[in-house]
Amino acid sequence: MIDVAYIALGSNVGDRSAHLAHARAALATIPGSHVVGESSIEETEPLGGLVQDRYLNQMIALETTLAPRALLAHLLDIERAEGRTRSVRWAPRTLDLDIVCFDRQVVHEPDLHVPHRELSNRDFWQRELGELRGSE
Repeated sequence: MIDVAYIALGSNVGDRSAHLAHARAALATIPGSHVVGESSIEETEPLGGLVQDRYLNQMIALETTLAPRALLAHLLDIERAEGRTRSVRWAPRTLDLDIVCFDRQVVHEPDLHVPHRELSNRDFWQRELGELRGSE
């Protein structure tokens, strides 16, 4: 089945713009997938209460034949390639990639929720998603 996944990109460590650019390029190489839209890039305050630098955020619309779990595996590989390490929740990161939602698929598993549980709490995701879906 072909579906559209909406992927949130975020970076607040190092060359933030370069990390987002590398992520966009890597997303375009995922088998069975191609980028069909890119939102504007915006700078946002960090979440979670830790003192850290501001984020650059963007959302990508990715047409894909992959199921959410398979897509997540590719996103984690892309994060690792950009130097992402997971230690403390909400910690600064070179790259954060989240599946925000799919047009037609829903997943509720212990370690994967589509749509993302935080979608309603992140105004910037809602703006970016609206931009991609043409509702703004």
